Amino acid sequence: MLAPGSNPFHSLETQTTSPPSCPFSSPSTPSLANGHTPHPSVGSPAQELISRFSDYQPTQIRYFTFHSTKYYWDDGMQNFKLLNGLEDLEVSCSTVHSEHSAGLTTNQQEYRRLFFGVNEITVKVPSVFKLLIKEQNIFAFQPTFVFGTADLLFLLLQVLNPFYIFQLFSVILWSTDEYYYYAAAIVFMSVISIATSLYTIKKQYIMLHDMVAAHSIVRVSVCRANNDVEEILSTDLVPGDVVVIPSNGTIMPCDAVLVSGTCIVNESMLTGESVPVTKTNLPNPLPGDRQGADSAYNTEEHKRHTLFCGTDVIQTRFYTGELVKAVVVRTGFSTAKGQLVRSILYPKPTDFKLYRDAYLFLLCLVAVAGIGFIYSLVLSIMHKNPAKTIIIESLDIITITVPPALPAAMTAGIVYAQRRLKQLGIFCISPQRINICGQINLVCFDKTGTLTEDGLDLWGIQRVESGRFHLSEESAHKENLVKSQFVACMATCHSLTKIEGQLSGDPLDLKMFEATGWILEEATEEETALHNRIMPTVVRPPKQLLPSQPDVSADQDMELAELSSLYEIGIVRQFPFSSALQRMSVVSRTLGQKCMDAYMKGAPEVVASLCKTETVPEDFSEVLERYTKQGFRVIAVAHRRLGSKLNWHKVQNINRDNIEANMEFLGLIIMQNKLKAETPGVLQDLRRANIRTVMVTGDNMLTAISVARDCGMIAPGDTVIIADALPPHDGQAAKITWRYADKPSRKTQLEEINISLEDEDHVEEPTTQEMYHFAMNGKSFSIIAEHFPDMLQKLVLHGTVFARMAPDQKTLLIETLQGVDYFVGMCGDGANDCGALKRAHGGISLSELEASVASPFTSRTPNISCVPNLIREGRAALITSFCVFKFMALYSIIQYISVILLYSIFSNLGDFQFLFIDIAIILLIVFTMSLNPAWKELVSRRPPSGLISGPLLFSVLTQILICLGFQTITFLWVKRQPWYEVWTPDTDVCNQFGHLNVSDLNNTEVDEHNIQNFENTSLFYVSSFQYLIVAIVFSKGKPFRQPSYKNYPFVLSAVSLYFFLLFIMFYPVEGIDHFLEIVCVPFEWRIRLFLIIVVNAAVSVLVETCILDIILWKLAFSRDKQANYGVTPAAPTPQGATDLQADKCFSWLCPRRMMAKARYMHLAQELSVDPDWPPKPTTTTEAKPCPENSSAYEIIIPS
Repeated sequence: MLAPGSNPFHSLETQTTSPPSCPFSSPSTPSLANGHTPHPSVGSPAQELISRFSDYQPTQIRYFTFHSTKYYWDDGMQNFKLLNGLEDLEVSCSTVHSEHSAGLTTNQQEYRRLFFGVNEITVKVPSVFKLLIKEQNIFAFQPTFVFGTADLLFLLLQVLNPFYIFQLFSVILWSTDEYYYYAAAIVFMSVISIATSLYTIKKQYIMLHDMVAAHSIVRVSVCRANNDVEEILSTDLVPGDVVVIPSNGTIMPCDAVLVSGTCIVNESMLTGESVPVTKTNLPNPLPGDRQGADSAYNTEEHKRHTLFCGTDVIQTRFYTGELVKAVVVRTGFSTAKGQLVRSILYPKPTDFKLYRDAYLFLLCLVAVAGIGFIYSLVLSIMHKNPAKTIIIESLDIITITVPPALPAAMTAGIVYAQRRLKQLGIFCISPQRINICGQINLVCFDKTGTLTEDGLDLWGIQRVESGRFHLSEESAHKENLVKSQFVACMATCHSLTKIEGQLSGDPLDLKMFEATGWILEEATEEETALHNRIMPTVVRPPKQLLPSQPDVSADQDMELAELSSLYEIGIVRQFPFSSALQRMSVVSRTLGQKCMDAYMKGAPEVVASLCKTETVPEDFSEVLERYTKQGFRVIAVAHRRLGSKLNWHKVQNINRDNIEANMEFLGLIIMQNKLKAETPGVLQDLRRANIRTVMVTGDNMLTAISVARDCGMIAPGDTVIIADALPPHDGQAAKITWRYADKPSRKTQLEEINISLEDEDHVEEPTTQEMYHFAMNGKSFSIIAEHFPDMLQKLVLHGTVFARMAPDQKTLLIETLQGVDYFVGMCGDGANDCGALKRAHGGISLSELEASVASPFTSRTPNISCVPNLIREGRAALITSFCVFKFMALYSIIQYISVILLYSIFSNLGDFQFLFIDIAIILLIVFTMSLNPAWKELVSRRPPSGLISGPLLFSVLTQILICLGFQTITFLWVKRQPWYEVWTPDTDVCNQFGHLNVSDLNNTEVDEHNIQNFENTSLFYVSSFQYLIVAIVFSKGKPFRQPSYKNYPFVLSAVSLYFFLLFIMFYPVEGIDHFLEIVCVPFEWRIRLFLIIVVNAAVSVLVETCILDIILWKLAFSRDKQANYGVTPAAPTPQGATDLQADKCFSWLCPRRMMAKARYMHLAQELSVDPDWPPKPTTTTEAKPCPENSSAYEIIIPS
């Protein structure tokens, strides 16, 4: 790209003809990345600017675009660098006011747009052709959301998917061999499957496009450098523009920082909390006060002053005629909304062991097919067959060994599971994820709207007088309390505001204020336009709550009497709630009083520490613990009468530390965050199934911990350790301070906790873990992720509460959990959960709005009861996939064995025998054996995650050997029969023995392919029954699916096929025998064949049921629940002793499998012997810039 300048933040009017050196310039490099030509096209914005500023030397800018983000070449770093926006300048708050609040000229705006591009978040809907070549997968279809121009080689690689090429090859080969029927069936199934998938994916793209496009382009007013206000499209905005926020509100088209005025914003798109937030203008420290207070602007640190893209500005407030202005900080995909959309468009690929193992298993089948190919080739050459016959027969054995119907068969179980989920009110847009959900062993839940109803409810109050608690009271809405300091604190200490006549604000503040029954009045826009910020908000009780006034005598002034009866409190100044300080306070003045009052509310321990000791009851800790143990959210309130010398102007400049001291303790407000009725039961079901539960929310830390205790996510006696992390500052390293969420009155005993330490194959040793949980907020999480990466993995192992999490932090948490080998589910209901829902192995949205576009699953039931349903169906679908895969593998091998044995006598199965087996038996069975519904409850073990596991391989290999053995016995035994001879059309062994009439076959028809013979007929009967035997053996039921006898279509299909095969075996029908090209055999041989089939079935069932299910499966996949829950095991039972001996035997056979594979298991084992873990309260962990002794941090215990 060529531009008239080299740095987007340089002013063209002040540049010289030789622009200063810039990281983004590279004047000597002729070739550009991303296919951009070095010369701008005529009429392009760059060309117009260059011609307009012809005195300046055009500079060549090297960049490339990846995932909708531009990366520019940095000469200093010798690498490409991301260009975000105004934050790249690292400007201070005062500089934003002094240098960036005047606006840009039109030339400056156009110049910056060359670098930052159009301010638009676009989602292109790809054509059906692009979807067709990009979305095909061997077993499932998953959108990859890859946009942009792909080169021809990449397209060819996508089109030439090995398995689809093989399917095409098989269809062509069968058509050449006149095997049209099955070829047509395969083509029909593939076309239907691909068409359905393309429709689903296309619909998903359109939904995402419509969601992103909504309100993305609006008209905005911008301030120019010459003090003019100009109206432009939001797509023209660039970092540095100054936009005017309209008084009636708008949807923000960019990220911008307020420099004047106040806004009330709904940030539910980002936080999931539909609570209006008040945004104030960015502080502008005076020159004398800038040291230490004038920090560099950062969207995270100054988010209370930043309007984020996609959020809804409900209304604005201005003073003394000022406009509400904001400086654009970031545009396009660099904004908060853009990053959220990027996390949806470009998620990290989710790998699943089943699909990797499936490819490996297919490679094994290909190797087997190679052996058959060589065997067939050698035999055909020795028999001097024609070249066409040699080629067709040799290649045909490859199509027999690798079943082309495998993708359709594997998809059937997923489609049925998808249909069952739909009946449960769960809709799926990514069917591949259903199987993965069967492996979920950790579920992250959003809080508000997911675990709980929206907001808090007041449970009661407990006032304090003279240092003693009163009895708890249900309501503060009483006449005798109306003028008490306690109720005054509840009525004033909040951050509520009125929007269109309705009170809005934090749900806790709202419930607390509503409990008083008071009225809040704010100054109107006309009043604020004429006054300054000191114009107070007034609260007063309704007249009916005020004590009745004595009768007014006739000679009294009625107006004075009415004035004396008024009771109003004006809120002079607010000190907003700080999560670091865990409190908020206000300064107020009661009408008619000379002195002002200070009221404070916050965390009970914090408030009590700031109060006079004599005002805090002695049993404060016991009362507080009693409430917190019951899961209540407890808020403490306090009051202080300020000195008469403190006037209105002094209050506006006083430090809050001077106000929040020497308070008088007033009592406790007990709030209850009501759980949804289904929440405790569902979490209990998940715990019983050894599935960890984690809360990740945008809400307050203490509220989240309270809800976690209330719903059973944290047991009442468990210890919660809060990790407070601070970034590096003034040369000091980053550090983590550890503290208890609440301090029990007695010494806390750290005992055992249920952390399910299971590897991918569920082999685990009994372990002892401590009953502790980590909790942290989003800011601490980001600092730990950056400065304590090793520590982060240890924290998530016991992390249960993650509060104040931004959307990208939620996604990072999911990735961290996946990094220690958890299979993670995510349940949320807001757009702020989109990235996490997309990234999780199984994301389920309780909302049908924004989140449903990104989430693989959407539930119409607005509670978490959908989570166990999804996991149950996932487990059933996963077991179904294993059953189908094993059955299709055995089907191929059984048919392969038959063909190899028949090739030895230069025979083969007939076309209609192939057709009967492939369609009447295989397709019918495979599409009905997948119909088993999920088991009715979650059990405490998971199905295996891959095909390459001991029990599954044992199952497949033993059944292969059994089928091989009985087919070989049949093939050899038929030749030893006294009646055996090489079959010819004149052979009549049936009438010779006088048992049955021979089928009157066409004696004149010549069998060129030698299909009709005794070996073929015998193997056809035995192999046909073998398909049904392995189908029944592999069709597993409990504990993940309902028993097969409840799958009526499967039972009906299997029984019908059994009767049909027995019928044609014992009672030949001429037409059927002629169609299937089978010959008549003596009745005694039919009896022997029946005995072979019965013994074959008995051996298969015995091996699969007794050896695999009772011994190997139990040892490899069951869990020791007592050890997991920290319960001392009882005395071993005889069965337990037997299992122990078998366990030792199995560990000797497969020693590698007894080792923990999952990363979280290794970490848990390491931490169980670490004497410094968990960190003790009051200790501090500091990052070490130069790690020594393989540790990047050290724990410091203060003296």
